[in-house]
Amino acid sequence: MLTCPAGHASAAGDYCDVCGLLMEAGEKPAPAPEPTGVPCPACGEPQTGRFCEGCSYDFVAGGPVVTRAAPAATVAVPAPAVVAPAPAMVVPPPDSEASITAWTATVFADREYFDTMRSEDDDVDFPAYCPERVFALQGAQVRVGRYSASKGIDPEIDLTGPPQDPGVSHLHVLFVAQPGNGWAVIDLGSTNGTRVNAAADPIPRGQAVPVRSGDRIHLGAWTTLTLKQDTPS
Repeated sequence: MLTCPAGHASAAGDYCDVCGLLMEAGEKPAPAPEPTGVPCPACGEPQTGRFCEGCSYDFVAGGPVVTRAAPAATVAVPAPAVVAPAPAMVVPPPDSEASITAWTATVFADREYFDTMRSEDDDVDFPAYCPERVFALQGAQVRVGRYSASKGIDPEIDLTGPPQDPGVSHLHVLFVAQPGNGWAVIDLGSTNGTRVNAAADPIPRGQAVPVRSGDRIHLGAWTTLTLKQDTPS
C-alpha cells in the first residue's frame, strides 16, 4: 500500500483512492475537506465525505452529479384462480341380496363317519378328545392338509394334530371360489380319498365338485369339515 501526501493508505499509484490527491506532487496539495455536514447542492443529503451518499456528488471537484435511476415500476401479478375440487364420486351400497357373505369350515372328529368307514383290519383308534376348529374360506383358493417343513407345505387349513388323523394327506383337498360367492372342492390326489356327505364313493380326483352350505367334507379316518355360509342380516 502507498501513502498519499495527506497520509491516507492508497492502493492506487496516481491518485489517492481515499481523498483524490496526486500521489507524487512536487508541492503538497491541500488536503481534502473533512466532512462538514453541509447539505449536498444536488440532493440535499448531509455531507459525510468527499462524495455524497445520496447522489455521488463530488464535494471537492464540484461534480459531476450522478443521478439515480428511477426504480422500476412494480407490476401487480394477479393471484391464481382457486379451482374448487371436483366432488367425490359416491358409490351406492350394494343390494342386500347381492351382498357377499362369509363362508366357514368347522373341523371336528366325526364318530359316525369313523364307525361307518372303519374295517376289521384298521388299527386306527378314534381320538378321545378333539376340539372343534373353525376356519374362514377366503380368497380364491384354500388348501387343506397337514403342515410339512421338509416339503414346503403350509396349507391355509392345517389339520396337523394332536390328535393326528393318519388318513389326511399333506395336501388333501383344495377349495376353489366360484362365481356368485360359491365354492367347489377338488381332491388333490390324496391317499385315502375325499367324500361329500358320507357318500359311498369318493369324489373324482382333480375334478371340481360344487358344494353348498351345510355340506360335510370327509377326509382321512375321522376328520370332517362342515361348511357354513352366513346369511345376510
